[in-house]
Amino acid sequence: MDLSVRIERWPLAGAFTISRGSKTEAVVVVAELSDGTHHGRGECVPYARYGETPDGIVAAIEAMRPTLDGRFDRAALQAAMPCGAARNALDCAYWDVNAKKIGHPAYQLAGLVAPRPRVTAYTISLAAPAAMAEAAEKAAFRPLLKIKLGGADGRDGERISAVRHAAPRAELIVDANEGWNEDQLAQNLAACADCGVTLIEQPLPEGRDGALSRAKRPVPVCADESMHDRASLNGLVGKYDAINVKLDKAGGLTEALALAAEAERRGFAVMVGCMVATSLSMAPALLVAQYSRVVDLDGPLLLAKDRSNGLRYDGSLVYPAEPALWG
Repeated sequence: MDLSVRIERWPLAGAFTISRGSKTEAVVVVAELSDGTHHGRGECVPYARYGETPDGIVAAIEAMRPTLDGRFDRAALQAAMPCGAARNALDCAYWDVNAKKIGHPAYQLAGLVAPRPRVTAYTISLAAPAAMAEAAEKAAFRPLLKIKLGGADGRDGERISAVRHAAPRAELIVDANEGWNEDQLAQNLAACADCGVTLIEQPLPEGRDGALSRAKRPVPVCADESMHDRASLNGLVGKYDAINVKLDKAGGLTEALALAAEAERRGFAVMVGCMVATSLSMAPALLVAQYSRVVDLDGPLLLAKDRSNGLRYDGSLVYPAEPALWG
């Protein structure tokens, strides 16, 4: 297999803000594999939260170049690289090139039924309560809104109340991005319950989330930053009710599918999520989304412009990829 890898920068339509900071562009790494006739692509997002950088991800992918002969495949990749963004890009590129080489879509290679459109969440960035209410009012026609919380000012109860007032009919999920502490937990959980929130992602920091096992959870709590691959599951029992499967953390579609199946077997509800990225990142995640209770694949909706042959979004309904994009 011939390999090429590059960094791409995609401007956002506006600032994207969570508890850890803001950004105005999506920085992605794209890996391409070719057997001389067929070409496959995979996209990943280096995640600074885990010490990943664009240059570091490129170097990790380039380090695999000597092994990419005719005997190397996705199974070998799982053993050769740790979970994370670099393996995700290569794993998804393998799915894509194999699908094109064999002439069957990736969902058939995975033994799945044909994917169908799914409703995706739409994200409201962290801001002052009034600004979040204004953003929510503009998006109130969408059936599912994801609300970023974790403000350092202690006003998250006001934020969720303002959003609920602005979008009274939307289903709300909340993502605190590790931004709460144990002293705030009960009050913020109660505020979310009062506003009819149906799921809360990662309220406490990874490694400091033991209070969740002792807390009354009036709203189901979903592991995000505490969730990587199947090895993470044992540490979540008793603390979390659901998991957020992200290909960039799991290390690709291969592990993500196995993770979702194992999590469901062990009684966790499954959510599929994304980083802010183009449709090329969302396309393989849509296969996991077919079996997920909550789908959060709105990355391209936050961009000023998506890549060509991108996914079709009809409001909040996202359609499976065409082969020209992936799979």
